[in-house]
Amino acid sequence: MPNYRRNFVAGGCYFFTVNLLERQRTLLTDHIDLLRDAVRRVKRRYPFHIDAWVVLPDHMHMVLTLPPDTDDFPVRLRLMKLLFAKGLPRTERLSATRRKRRERGVWQRRYWEHTVIDELDYVRHIDYVHVNPLKHGYVERVRDWPYSTFHRYVLNEILPLDGCGDIGELPTVND
Repeated sequence: MPNYRRNFVAGGCYFFTVNLLERQRTLLTDHIDLLRDAVRRVKRRYPFHIDAWVVLPDHMHMVLTLPPDTDDFPVRLRLMKLLFAKGLPRTERLSATRRKRRERGVWQRRYWEHTVIDELDYVRHIDYVHVNPLKHGYVERVRDWPYSTFHRYVLNEILPLDGCGDIGELPTVND
């Protein structure tokens, strides 16, 4: 197994981008309940806090904080992807390599990870997560996208209904 350069921090806060293999598919929003259930099941077994999360049709962004005694975010992401894929019907095209390895063709193998370094970095990534549906043209207002923790932030009076940071100052990451 390859040894990717990852920054492991016990109790760390991380930003992730996880993509479907076929970016034109809409599996994540078509099967949102399955995805939510997969995340819930992983969270019960391997705790973490969801600081922010947005699910788009072909990818998702998350800001997660781990418990102080662990730095093992790869197992959490691997299991989320695995449980979601296992719940889907087998309709995807498989490459010869994936067929040989007995892998599903649902997710890209890798994911983007960034260790949040300070409060400003944290706020920028939270805003990036929430603004992402607007950035991709799915909605005209952040509040109109249903698959986002933005609504929890509004409910808890952390963000106003018509606000979510300045998109011009948000970090650029690979979508």
